[in-house]
Amino acid sequence: MTVFILYNQCYLHKLIIKYIYWLNTVVFLFNPLPCCILALTTTTHHSCKFFSGKMGLFKAAGVVYKPVEEIDLGPDSNEFYLKANVKAPRMAGFLVKIFAWFLESRIIGTLLLYILKRNNLIHKLVSNATLEEAPMFVPLHPFVDLNEQEVEQIDSDASPAERVQRAMNCLPLTLEKSVDDSNSSSFRRWTIADYSRAYSSGEITPRKVAEQFINAVHESSRAALPMSFFINYDAEDILKQATESTLRYERGDPISALDGVPIAIKDEIDCSPYPTTGGTKWLHKVRPCTGDACCVMRLRSCGAIIVGKTNMHELGAGTSGINPHYGTTRNPYHPNKIAGGSSSGSAAVVSAGLCPAALGVDGGGSVRMPASLCGVIGFKPTFGRIPHTGVLPLNWTVGMVGILAGTLEDALIVYAAISGQLPSHEPTILPPKLLFPLLNSTNPISEIKFARYGEWFNDCSDEIRVCCSNALHLLCEHYKWKTVEVTIPEIESMRLAHYLTIGSECTTSLSSALEKLDFAELGWDARVALRVYGAFNSKEYIKAQKMRNRQMQIHKNIFAKADVIVAPTTGVTAYSIFDDALKTGELDYINGAALVRYQIAGNFLGLPAVTVPVGYDKEGLPIGLQFIGKPWSEPTLMHIAFAMQALCISHHRKPKVFYNLLHKN
Repeated sequence: MTVFILYNQCYLHKLIIKYIYWLNTVVFLFNPLPCCILALTTTTHHSCKFFSGKMGLFKAAGVVYKPVEEIDLGPDSNEFYLKANVKAPRMAGFLVKIFAWFLESRIIGTLLLYILKRNNLIHKLVSNATLEEAPMFVPLHPFVDLNEQEVEQIDSDASPAERVQRAMNCLPLTLEKSVDDSNSSSFRRWTIADYSRAYSSGEITPRKVAEQFINAVHESSRAALPMSFFINYDAEDILKQATESTLRYERGDPISALDGVPIAIKDEIDCSPYPTTGGTKWLHKVRPCTGDACCVMRLRSCGAIIVGKTNMHELGAGTSGINPHYGTTRNPYHPNKIAGGSSSGSAAVVSAGLCPAALGVDGGGSVRMPASLCGVIGFKPTFGRIPHTGVLPLNWTVGMVGILAGTLEDALIVYAAISGQLPSHEPTILPPKLLFPLLNSTNPISEIKFARYGEWFNDCSDEIRVCCSNALHLLCEHYKWKTVEVTIPEIESMRLAHYLTIGSECTTSLSSALEKLDFAELGWDARVALRVYGAFNSKEYIKAQKMRNRQMQIHKNIFAKADVIVAPTTGVTAYSIFDDALKTGELDYINGAALVRYQIAGNFLGLPAVTVPVGYDKEGLPIGLQFIGKPWSEPTLMHIAFAMQALCISHHRKPKVFYNLLHKN
């Protein structure tokens, strides 16, 4: 009781009470992290036990979850949709520093972290909950033949270049247009097929494109509002790759359609000759990059030009893309708005026309969120589909390499290059054959059913709700597909369990490095995130894995009713960047909670998901619609996404910041 008395006598008492409310925002802010770290000291861990066990002041009763077979998943279910509290204020600048100082204090911080977990329902919904399910530590899905329509079978041992060619054969012939074709009044980004045709015809060379790329990046960094697309890029290395590609085209011997095409890589994926910083100033010093990640190696084998490492939220610890070390990646549609995170740079370079595609890592929406905010395709495959070798090992059961692309066709081509047989040490149960969607088929897939949970679907801004509802209606009307109303229970419980999982895994992964870290090297918002993540224990981690098993069963039952789950990609469009956040980062609970709302099932349950741009808000900011599929159903998802894209692409708008790399002048 002495600790509590001292706490009440502290002269900072009133200030602490004022900020306790703000403490309750942190759990929601950092849910989508592909990584998060920091183990609290043994003293802090035992202090938490002291507060809960000895004092018993803040004990929260846990939920007793009913058996899965007793849950009604129908539209009239009495399952309650739990909305997040939306009253917390935004913090940046000096307030974030105060917040971090409180959390990092040995005694007060421990008490506040306990209150934080209790008030955000972690104790009630996860820590002290009763679940009958066994823990499911890795979301591996056994292969089931889904009898998918209009697909092309590819041998699993085909080379990346061979798979790219097979993917090109699946594309519609209507894409065969000249680079100089200006008859269309609508905006469209140059595709991988456009680059390949321009190179093959001699209209332009990879060397010339590389030069224009370098000039564009220089221009973007000198703008009044620097775009901060990249953490690292090497002009000499880019020109070297481009020169080699140009020579191959001159000999009439390109490796594949990707030969000479600029592809950017998120700075969470190993890629020579660059360090892998994870958006930090220190991580590459304790974990040097020794070569290309498997996915990068496969892109290189197809002749792609790897143009650098894109910017990201520090350690993936946020949804905005604001990085105090390397600058804030800005949204090409409105440079005063965020690009989203954590794969902010990858989304922005595709949106701005610098690359037709880029790689990101999606641990909690970190590919799909920024893709939606920047008006491009964001594709996250089934867990285990793409090799994770060479990716920062920070969240091994929820993170997945994902693809950001200007069109669904380009996402398919890159997917073809980087998917396939995994290194033997990676856990997976890959299907015996790789299937590509026949996007050039004259027979569209039929009898598709979309599962729609109305309360969840509508928990977004009015503009997003109307836009996404209209897009879904248009899609179903055009292709005679159907919507099935369902209830998806315990969404908030799943979100918290995912949050526990991603934090605990990151803590374990980098704990030895963090023991020696000078915290002054971290941004302030990242310090807050890491302190919160360090407050979890093994009991809570096990409970989270039990929740994973439970939700996998629930979603399996939902997929017995429908082929795909549909929802908006985000609850809000890109919000404003404020100057006070540029050097410290920010904690913005209201916007952060809205951005992650529809992301979690794809990561926690290992499901494939894709976001497609379907419209704009009144400020001209993009809106995305998301489709979440059954395990291993990538071809069906791509068919649906392609169909949605076809209905919306004529209304696509050109971003305010855009570079035409195929322009010959």
